[in-house]
Amino acid sequence: MKFFTGCTALITGASSGLGSEFARQLAPVASRLVLVARRTDRLEELAATLRGVHPKLDVRIFPADLADPSRRDALAGWLLNEKIDVDFLVNNAGLGDHGPFESSEWSRVQSMIDVNISALTHLTHLLVGKMIVGGRAAILNVSSVAGFFPLPNMAVYSATKAYVTSFSEALAMELRPRGITVTALCPGPVPTEFFDIATRPGEADRESHFKTFPAFVVSATEAVREGLRAVASDRARVIPNPLLAVAVSVALVVPFFIIRRILAAKASSF
Repeated sequence: MKFFTGCTALITGASSGLGSEFARQLAPVASRLVLVARRTDRLEELAATLRGVHPKLDVRIFPADLADPSRRDALAGWLLNEKIDVDFLVNNAGLGDHGPFESSEWSRVQSMIDVNISALTHLTHLLVGKMIVGGRAAILNVSSVAGFFPLPNMAVYSATKAYVTSFSEALAMELRPRGITVTALCPGPVPTEFFDIATRPGEADRESHFKTFPAFVVSATEAVREGLRAVASDRARVIPNPLLAVAVSVALVVPFFIIRRILAAKASSF
C-alpha cells in the first residue's frame, strides 16, 4: 500500500459494496478520501466510521447521481472550489440488469449506459488533465469479466463493461508515458448489493449467480486488494481470482462459435 501513501482518492459508488471497501482499505494510508454516491445517509455513516478509526484522515462526501451530467460538472466545480487535487480516481459506480432485453425497462437500460459508460468517461475526462499536470497519479476503472463476452440476459451490462475494459486499456497506453497508471479491475461474481439490484422480480434469485461456478466467486475484500495491488504494479488489467483468470484466458482462444453455444445454453437454463 506504499504506492497510495498520502494520496487523495475519489471513489464513486462509495456507499456500499466495492466502493465502501475501497474506502476502508485506502483509509489507513490516504491523506484524503472523497466519497461520491447517491445515498447521503450511507455516505455520512461511512465517513463517520472512517473518521472514528482514522482521526487524521480528511474524509469528504459529495452526494450525486452520476447518471446526471450536471452533477458530474458540479462535482468537478466543487473539487476546484475546495482546492482538492485528486491523484487517485476510482470509477466504481455501476448498474446492472439481469433478464431478457426485450422485457427490460428502458429507463433502467438508459441509467446503466449513463452510469457505466458516460459517467465513467466524463469524470475521467474532467479530472485527467490535472492529473497529467500534477504528475504521478492513477485511475482504476471497475469493469467485469462480463466485458470479455457478450452475455445473453445481460446484453447491455456486458456491452458496457466491454467498453470500460477497452477504454481502460487504451488510456493505460496513452497515459503511462505521462506517469499515470490506468487499471481495469475485472472481477467475476462478488457478493455485494449489485445482484440484489440487478435481478428483476420473478427472475432467478440472487444466490443463483454464485451457485453456478462457486470457485469463481471472490469477496469484496479480495477484489479490492487485488485491484489496488494491480494499480501499484502498473498493470492495465486484473482478474482477482487466479482460477477465473485462467478460465477466461482459455475461453478467449476457443473458437467463438463454441463459446456462443455455451453461453446460449447457459442463458436458456435461467
